Amino acid sequence: MFHPTKNTLSETVRQNVVTILNQQLVNLLDLQLQTKQAHWNVRGPHFIGLHELFDKINDEVREFVDEVAERVSALGGVALGTVQEVNSKTKLKAYDINAVSCRQHIELLSTALATTSDGTRKSVDSLDEAGDKISSDLMTGITAGLDQKLWFVEAHLHAKD
Repeated sequence: MFHPTKNTLSETVRQNVVTILNQQLVNLLDLQLQTKQAHWNVRGPHFIGLHELFDKINDEVREFVDEVAERVSALGGVALGTVQEVNSKTKLKAYDINAVSCRQHIELLSTALATTSDGTRKSVDSLDEAGDKISSDLMTGITAGLDQKLWFVEAHLHAKD
């Protein structure tokens, strides 16, 4: 379903772009939920630092989610952000709800960040090929942000304890 718009991209281009963006949207929503899962449940000697880092990452991912959903809407599409859509379409592995330790959450979250970043990185070329440089640029920026968050989380993998 598409809403009327005076956007000058053809309907075919918009349909292709919305499909690509909605896939990234569900991945980002899943990442956001996984980040909150880690934030709420991390335990261990580095608790407070990780608790705060995970919350900050969640806030930034929430902004990415909003930007992607608004781009979908601006193109006349419907942003698919329900739990059912996320559950059926995410490319992320299910988060281990039994994770407790700092290291477990770091491993899980770094995997989720890397998977999401890989998807956004691949979407850059797909969106460019589909004919929407604006959406391609949006995903380039999001990829850079996700790569930075991955670096922040992975830095904790080098801790001895």
